Amino acid sequence: METEIELKFFVSPDFSRQIRDKITDLKVLQQRQRNLGNIYYDTPDFLLRKHDIGLRVRRYDDVFVQTLKTAGRVVAGLHQRPEYNAELESPVPDLSLISADAWPDGLDVDALSANLFPLFSTDFERQQWLLAMPDSSQVELAFDSGEVTTKDGGYDPICEVEIELKSGQTDALFVLARELAENGGLRLGNLSKAARGYRLATGYQGDVVKSLSIVDVKSTESTEQAFVTALEHALEHWHYHEQIYVERPEQDAIFEMCSAVALIRQVLVLYGGLIPRRASALLRQELQWLEGELDWINEARAIERLVDDKGYFLRKLNVQKPLLSKLGECYDALPERAEVLELLHSSRYCNLLLDLSRWILTRGWQPFLDDKAREKLEEPIRSFANRSLAVSSDELLSVFSLENELDRFGYLDQQPRLTRNLLSGCCVAALYDAEDRETFRLPWLDLLQGIDDILLLEPVRKLAEDEDFSEDDKAQIEKWLRRKEESLLHAMMQSRQIGLALDPYWDQ
Repeated sequence: METEIELKFFVSPDFSRQIRDKITDLKVLQQRQRNLGNIYYDTPDFLLRKHDIGLRVRRYDDVFVQTLKTAGRVVAGLHQRPEYNAELESPVPDLSLISADAWPDGLDVDALSANLFPLFSTDFERQQWLLAMPDSSQVELAFDSGEVTTKDGGYDPICEVEIELKSGQTDALFVLARELAENGGLRLGNLSKAARGYRLATGYQGDVVKSLSIVDVKSTESTEQAFVTALEHALEHWHYHEQIYVERPEQDAIFEMCSAVALIRQVLVLYGGLIPRRASALLRQELQWLEGELDWINEARAIERLVDDKGYFLRKLNVQKPLLSKLGECYDALPERAEVLELLHSSRYCNLLLDLSRWILTRGWQPFLDDKAREKLEEPIRSFANRSLAVSSDELLSVFSLENELDRFGYLDQQPRLTRNLLSGCCVAALYDAEDRETFRLPWLDLLQGIDDILLLEPVRKLAEDEDFSEDDKAQIEKWLRRKEESLLHAMMQSRQIGLALDPYWDQ
C-alpha cells in the first residue's frame, strides 16, 4: 500500500505555458509526455462508491495497472488517499491482487468481482515533470488535458494540474503551488476525475447548498484535535460551496462560503487563549480581506427575497412595481458572476486556501506555543468546551437581558456578537445531547433570523427617500416598514425570553 499525497487544481487550457515559466529555476530530474487511458469500474448498485472506494485500470504504452483508492482525507485541494497498485495483462480487473486489509469489514470481494462492469473512462494527455525542490524533496508536477466520457455520450473536459509528493516533506507541495499561483488562473479542486466520472454516469446535476452544520467533534479528541476538526469542517464547507458556485450562479453558495470563513475566524478566536494571535496573524488578515470582497452577498440575498414571486412581499405597497424596478437596478450594480469567478481564480484567493491548508496540516501554530499551552491543548476537549460555552452564555445573558431595551439599531449592533457566540457553540456542541443542545440553540437562532429579517427591510428603507416617490407614497412605505419592524421586534422579544429562561445543556 502507498499513500498518495497531492494537490489538485483546475486550470485553463493554456496553463502549461505558465508551468514551463515557473519551473525554469528548478532542477528537472525527468520529463515526459504520454497518453493515458483509464477505465473505472463499479457494480450496478455502486457498491464501491458507497464505500468511498475507486477502482480503475490505467493503460499506458502496453502496460495495464490496476489501482484501488480507499477513503482518504481532502483538505482544501490536498488529497491524501491510500492506494493499492498491481500490474495486469489486460484492462479486466483482478481483485485477488489487492490486499485483504484494503476492503471494509464484511465486504464480499468475490461477489463484488463478479458484478463489476466498466462505468466510465478518462482519457487525457499528461505532461509530467519530476522536480527536485530546494529542500531536497522530489515533487511530480503533471498537466492533464483530455476528457471524461461514458458509453451513453456523457462528456466532461479535463484540464488539471496535479502536484504529487514523491519523497520528502509535504511542505514542498505548497512551496511549488504558491509559485504556480503567483499569476492566478488556477483553482484548488476537491473533485477528482473519478468523482466527475460518477457524476456523468449517474446523471448527477450538481450538489445542493447546505447550511453550516455542527462540527462533528468527538469527546475522545484532545483540545488541539478538536481545533483541527473545526477548521477542517469549515474548509470542507467552504470548498464544497465554491464548487457549486463555479458550476452554477447560486448566490446562496457564496453566502455559505462566507459562513465557513466566519466559522474559521471564530475558531481562531475561541482557541485564542491557547494559540497566540501572532500564530495566525497573516491568515486572519487574509480572511478579513476575503470577507470584505464578498460582503455584498447579504444585500444580494435581501433583494432576491424582496423580488421573489414577483415581489409578493411588497404586494401591499402602491409603489410595488417601481420599487421592484429600483431593487433590480440595485441588484444589477452588485458584482457580476464573471467578477466573482475572477476572484475565485485569483492568486490571492488561491494562496489564502493554500496557506490555510498548509497551516493546518503542518500544525503551523506549534512553534508559537509554550509548555503550558501545549499541556492544555493535550487535555480532553470536554473541559475546554464547558468553560467556553459558559463564557459565551454569560455574554448572551448580559447583552440580551430583558433589562436592555433593544430597538432596530440595537439588534443590528449585536448581530455580530450573537453570530460569534452561535459559531462558538457550533464548534463544540456535538459533545452534548443533541436534543438538549438544539432546544437551547433554537431561540437564539430564531433571534438571529429576526435580525436577518430586519436587514431584509433595509433596501426598501433606503429607497423610501427616493425623490421619484410622492409624499403619500413615502408615508405609506414608512408605515409599512414600521408595522413590519414592530412585528419582528415583538417576536424577537419572545425569542429572548425563551432563550434566557433555558438551562445550559453543558451542565446537564
